[in-house]
Amino acid sequence: MPLKDCDQPSELSIPPTFWYRSLAAAGLYCPEVHGPARYWLTVEGSFTRALQQKCQERFHVEILREGFSAPTPEEAKRLNLAPRQLAWVREVRLCGDGRPWVLARTVIPQNCLHGHGRRLRNLGNKPLGAYLFSSPEWQRGPLETGLCKVRSNGHPRLARRSLFHRGSCALLVGEYLLPRLYQSHNQV
Repeated sequence: MPLKDCDQPSELSIPPTFWYRSLAAAGLYCPEVHGPARYWLTVEGSFTRALQQKCQERFHVEILREGFSAPTPEEAKRLNLAPRQLAWVREVRLCGDGRPWVLARTVIPQNCLHGHGRRLRNLGNKPLGAYLFSSPEWQRGPLETGLCKVRSNGHPRLARRSLFHRGSCALLVGEYLLPRLYQSHNQV
């Protein structure tokens, strides 16, 4: 039986999130970060590759929205962008075995979209992580842990993000874990 796109209503969206510089700091406010989600919050290397390894059937990326828009004030501050400066914003669902596991949001300042960076606007349904980790130009900074403002069951409660640097430019990648990713019994 062929797998369909993610079987999940499209009302899932990136929630407001409080960011902490370390897992330990976030754990002071939410002990859940030390539970089954800990593995996913601390994956080194390609998060996409870890998700692909968890899949029994198929992994795919579903684009929710992408284009030029204003980052949130907190994202702009983290990227040292001027207020109201536009960036390329990409939001996707990372799906495994026909179900969404992660919502991802990438904020790419315009100065990162020149030269080889033009590819970042034309990824389509290819995973961003595959591009970033296959290019020696990009270096990931430290992981931050996020505690999401919970809207309802099934929405992200925990997240992680990091800056990727290439020379003088940096982009911000956030991954928002849907509970079904880490509450299932078949961890990697």
